[in-house]
Amino acid sequence: MIAEVIVDIASGETDRIFDYLCDENTIVGSRVRAPFGGKTVPGFVMRIKETSDYPVEKLKKISPCPDELPALNAECLSLAEKLTKRYRVPKALVLRLFLPSEMRTGKVRELTRNYAELLVSAEDMQLGKTAKNQRGAVEYLGTHGKTECAYLNTLFPGSVNALEKKGYVRVFKEQVLRDPYKSVDGERVERTLTPDQEGAVNTIKQDGRTVQLIHGVTGSGKTEIYLTLIAECLQKGKSSIFLVPEISLTPQMLAQLRARFGKNAAILHSGLSAGERFDEWWRLRSGEAKIAIGARSAIFAPLENLGVIIIDEEHDSSYGSETAPRYNTFDVALLRAKKNGCKLVLGSATPSVETYRRAKLGEFSLIRLANRINRRPLPEIVIADMRREVRRGNNSAFSTALKEELSACLADGKQAILFLNRRGYSQTVICKECGYVAKCQSCDVSLTYHRDENCLKCHYCGTKYNMLSACPDCGGVKLSYAGTGTQRVVSDLQKLYPTARILRMDNDTTSGKEGHYKILKTFSERKADILVGTQMIAKGHDFPSVTLVGILDADMSLHFSDYRSGERTFQLLTQVAGRSGRAEEQGKVVLQTFDPENDVLGFAIQYDYEKFYENEISLRAATQFPPFSKIVRVLVSGEDDTKCIEALRNAYVGLEKVYTKNPEKFLFFNKMRAPIKRIQNKFRYQILMRLADTSILPEIYGICAEARTRDTLVSVEENPSNLS
Repeated sequence: MIAEVIVDIASGETDRIFDYLCDENTIVGSRVRAPFGGKTVPGFVMRIKETSDYPVEKLKKISPCPDELPALNAECLSLAEKLTKRYRVPKALVLRLFLPSEMRTGKVRELTRNYAELLVSAEDMQLGKTAKNQRGAVEYLGTHGKTECAYLNTLFPGSVNALEKKGYVRVFKEQVLRDPYKSVDGERVERTLTPDQEGAVNTIKQDGRTVQLIHGVTGSGKTEIYLTLIAECLQKGKSSIFLVPEISLTPQMLAQLRARFGKNAAILHSGLSAGERFDEWWRLRSGEAKIAIGARSAIFAPLENLGVIIIDEEHDSSYGSETAPRYNTFDVALLRAKKNGCKLVLGSATPSVETYRRAKLGEFSLIRLANRINRRPLPEIVIADMRREVRRGNNSAFSTALKEELSACLADGKQAILFLNRRGYSQTVICKECGYVAKCQSCDVSLTYHRDENCLKCHYCGTKYNMLSACPDCGGVKLSYAGTGTQRVVSDLQKLYPTARILRMDNDTTSGKEGHYKILKTFSERKADILVGTQMIAKGHDFPSVTLVGILDADMSLHFSDYRSGERTFQLLTQVAGRSGRAEEQGKVVLQTFDPENDVLGFAIQYDYEKFYENEISLRAATQFPPFSKIVRVLVSGEDDTKCIEALRNAYVGLEKVYTKNPEKFLFFNKMRAPIKRIQNKFRYQILMRLADTSILPEIYGICAEARTRDTLVSVEENPSNLS
């Protein structure tokens, strides 16, 4: 038999099928070890055939990997073919998306342990009077059943081997699954669907369209709708994928799924250890678990017979991949939904403009949930004009209104959340004498001061630098700290409210897979009064005792040079505000801004998504920005500046020919340096295009694929979430 194999080398030179000899029991989709270029490399069997176009005597033989099931099922292989064609990247690069990385390299496998169990009853054993340990082990096994040998030998040293030699016990290996969240266990709460929720579930089931958009205000009960849909899929023997935008949300959602569905839920995300990720993947592949929950990468879960795919907070930019292949999660989910004939359910209080337009035009089903579950009003938003605060001599991070509300909240025994989307103590360190700004040596960005560790950090490559005692340029010692981060907010709060218990949640405090969960659990158990955090606290969390939310810098994302800046600001403010007043108490939000007359802030204060959308879509139509066009960025990066420029020139020459031939399909076309010229010692250049007609996209991908070299990466991004 002949196997058509893709070798696991992500290079254009090896991106083709290779024929190998194989055994008759070799299965399509299985992992193999293949002789290649003088060494043995991992590979994937794509097809099996009887004959080859090459002389059989010249073909080498593959060795199968010891997997109980083929690593890739038929749907994975089909999806990989489509994604390879769509994004014009090597097949090996796409196939890697479907497997835990350590599994591909053979660095992780199933964990097994030795167990012992009784073969005969204690009455039929002949044990000497001095064999106390053996008697103890027999008694223990009789009471507890099969027991791990190591533990039994700890209790009764030497007993297992002795009893096995006498034929009284059987020793055997058994797989042990590594549970990534042993401490995460939700309490089951029986809930009856409200009429609005029931109507949403019925619409999703009865509407003939594949994509269903739930536009529901924060606290409107979207999660219960998701769980109901998943439960109905399980009853029909079908599986489900449930995606959330932040890793911080997965343990909380996992707790709800476990409370409802037990071990049927498996979690997939990058924060797990290699062994945990492998075991959770294997539970899904073997069919032991039917529900995959996780961030973006969980869309590639090895499930079969899908009944529903859910993308919560569908507007979130984290659903776009920033590494090759630069896929959009929605596009992959839609392919899987159509393949399985199942529904793709999107949920958000603030849908993306593109998604909402498609729903308004009837391409997607639109389901509106205008009220919170408890019929409580949305929290009142109070504007704090920071211009007035500065004129009054208040240069702190907190307005007078916020301090008053915080004092009242703490006095009432309630909880508060303060949001600032910037971690660290201060944004930059500046020399007052010469104007020097501390910058990363590997990236073209300024360093952030972290007081907890007394160091400077690059938030792009993660490099740490010793804190400056003097300016390296002029020797001056007058160093100032510009910009406020979450660490500084906590420090200032501790001075204002010395008895308050304060937690901080950002990338610096959530290391480890349970970092997010521990902080959220502590806060939900009311062991803290104030939670200070970045955008990871903005979405999905439900804290009944939170009655106050403070937004410290509402303008931060408002004035970015990005056509989505208004949309992102509206979404973030609405999401953060929605954390307040989710139970019986009325919530309040203090929004601090230097631009209180801004239209976007006005819409956010009124929670008026419809008016925001109408305003935003008219602006996009007038300026011909997405969804009325498509922005395409070609990013060229590499460690050699000269080779990057050469690759940029090659790509530009090819694309310019397309532009010259089809000028009517372009609204903009130019090449330039990237705004951040260097990241992780890699120089960066870009070609920006705005397309009125996307029919030329395959040609653009083809030209860029040919421009790649061993030393330079040339990637294509469609409507990139970050143009820096």
